[in-house]
Amino acid sequence: MAKISFKVTGMTCAACSAAVERALNDLKGASEISVNLATGRTVVEYDPEELTPQKIFDAVESKGYGISSGDDDAEREERAVRVLRNDLILSAVFAMPLFIISMGPMLGLNLDFLIGTEPQVHAILQLALCIPCLYAGRRFFINGFKNIVRLNPNMDSLVALGTSASFIFSLFITYQVFTQGAHAHFYYESAAMIITLILFGNYLESGSRKRVGDAVRKLMTLSPDGATVLVDGKEYEVPKASLVVGDIIVVKPGGRFPADGTVISGTSAVDESMLTGESVPADKTEGSSVYEGTVNMNGRLEVSVVHTGDDTVLSHIVEMVEDAQSTKAPIARIADTVVRYFVPAVISIAVVSALIWLISGKGLEFSVTVLVSVLVIACPCALGLATPLAIIVGTTRGADVGILFKNAEALQTAAGIDVVVFDKTGTLTEGRPVVTDSVSLIERNSMLRIAASAEYGSEHPVGRAVVEYAEGEGISVSGPESFEALVGSGLRAFVDGSEVLIGNRSLMDDNKIDVSRLEGEFSKLSGEGKTVMYIASEGALTGIIAVSDRMRDSSKEAVASLGSMGIGSVMITGDGEATARAIAAQAGIDEVMAHMMPWQKVEGVSALQENGRKVAMVGDGINDAPALVKSDLGIAIGSGTDIAMESADVVIMSNDVRSVPAIARIGRATIRNVKQNLFLAFIYNVIGIPIAAGALYLVGGPLLNPMIAAGAMSLSSLSVVLNALRLTVAKI
Repeated sequence: MAKISFKVTGMTCAACSAAVERALNDLKGASEISVNLATGRTVVEYDPEELTPQKIFDAVESKGYGISSGDDDAEREERAVRVLRNDLILSAVFAMPLFIISMGPMLGLNLDFLIGTEPQVHAILQLALCIPCLYAGRRFFINGFKNIVRLNPNMDSLVALGTSASFIFSLFITYQVFTQGAHAHFYYESAAMIITLILFGNYLESGSRKRVGDAVRKLMTLSPDGATVLVDGKEYEVPKASLVVGDIIVVKPGGRFPADGTVISGTSAVDESMLTGESVPADKTEGSSVYEGTVNMNGRLEVSVVHTGDDTVLSHIVEMVEDAQSTKAPIARIADTVVRYFVPAVISIAVVSALIWLISGKGLEFSVTVLVSVLVIACPCALGLATPLAIIVGTTRGADVGILFKNAEALQTAAGIDVVVFDKTGTLTEGRPVVTDSVSLIERNSMLRIAASAEYGSEHPVGRAVVEYAEGEGISVSGPESFEALVGSGLRAFVDGSEVLIGNRSLMDDNKIDVSRLEGEFSKLSGEGKTVMYIASEGALTGIIAVSDRMRDSSKEAVASLGSMGIGSVMITGDGEATARAIAAQAGIDEVMAHMMPWQKVEGVSALQENGRKVAMVGDGINDAPALVKSDLGIAIGSGTDIAMESADVVIMSNDVRSVPAIARIGRATIRNVKQNLFLAFIYNVIGIPIAAGALYLVGGPLLNPMIAAGAMSLSSLSVVLNALRLTVAKI
């Protein structure tokens, strides 16, 4: 299967996006179709043997919509907002005096001294003022009637039908005025004000949607346009696009990295907050990785380019955020189902209601008012925006703090998680052993120097930990004269001409080393889940050293935060029971699954799911990938392997596991916001349509004015947009 992503232009409401989806679903070979109203972005998975991109584009264009490559999105959106603003100004300039002239007597205003009392003058003046408003709203008539002809009516169709009914009815009254000379009330102001109010709502809505789209484009502008390349000791300015893997680039203080790479010279601190959400700059020295878009703070760095273009971490982030914003959460199916039948149902209700009132004897004027009000108050636009806007803001908010959701379904799943399964090594812990304890029977620094010198040059992580610890204590360490690894027990080395043994109890017993003096300390430290080694020199015990994978500072806080949200925690690891229990106790985790091979981790996740739990799995290694896939929500730590990140639904760009409860909070806040938006969209229609059809009038109340109906329609869309934007300031 292949995948194509493109922008669809010309969609104005949920009925439009639904029509595009139906057209694509009708194509043989197309699957996994997602059309996002808020962004216009459309993603289609298809079989290349049955379908081509051109056939996909043709299907969209056959419904009257356009195709955009996405390269000019910002310019196109700016232009669209500018045109909309100009049309709004034009409409408002003519609609306001029309409204005052028409409704002046009801507002206590007497304008007879300006325009007289002749009905023919009023008719011509109101018609003249209305025509520019109709021109300003030409988009509604062009798109609306075109979609009616295609049997795909949308929001524009409702507006076009409603305003046309008002205008045509007013023309009929104007004809009567000129032929019969009678005074009458016109409905030109209704058509003009409906267009003005809906243009105003669309303008506010488009501005809000543009700001949401700017969040992703902002990520894309973090990378500089140019780069400084170092060739034979000389610096040259070149376009970023010309960089290739292996180039040596120079990034000076205050500059942004134009590509991913490895530092080969220099030291500095780098602001990586755009990737990780961490406010504290990361120290960079020779061998450190640096990433496109991050900021060099205070030192000159020479960097060997490793990734460019679409292969950089920044490009992958932008792609993941856009993909997440283009997909649909399962909850969106509610709105999709309603919208499919909504516009035809509204037109039917409007026509039937008008006919009923006409047959009941209320007259043509009353019936036309009902028809126009019902058509105008219905708002599929709000329904269409309810889910995608919240998803866009939620995923963007996550990206701001270094949390990348791969799709909208992951957001909804995150909202329902009730247990989080943590891998131990590299997730709850730092993933590398460090010396935690030492007990010496001789002078302490001498014991540490002997042990570190024996381990010097060792490739084993425990050996490196001992060397790093001694050097960190300021102890001078040199390599041994000879070194022998003893599989399963430890090592033998000669340091300063003396034999040194480092290892377990069996190694000491085999060499008749008495360990009784430190046996108690050894047992105590082993019971805490630490790796403990005896150190012997010249046939005598000199001390013990304990090594352990250190708990991340954030792990305990993350587990406590999950608990406060009613989410349980489980640790799953391949380590032994004692080590696992010790780490779990430090983190505050009650349930432990130890001695777990990769396939057993999958079985552990399955067991929790079979008990009705919604499981999130957090891991960083290749051995975690199967469990990440099996879980309801796979969460990969950003420092982990590519395989783990590919298998996960959510990626944490930093090593801070406090992002795990943040994922749940973002998910809950976003889905709560979606439900609120759907409620707002539905409630306007559930209440508004019956009122527009004359329900209040039946019980002695007023008949809804079409202008008020237009205002309510705009308000429903605006309320959904503003509610979604609340997520940008929600506490995460």
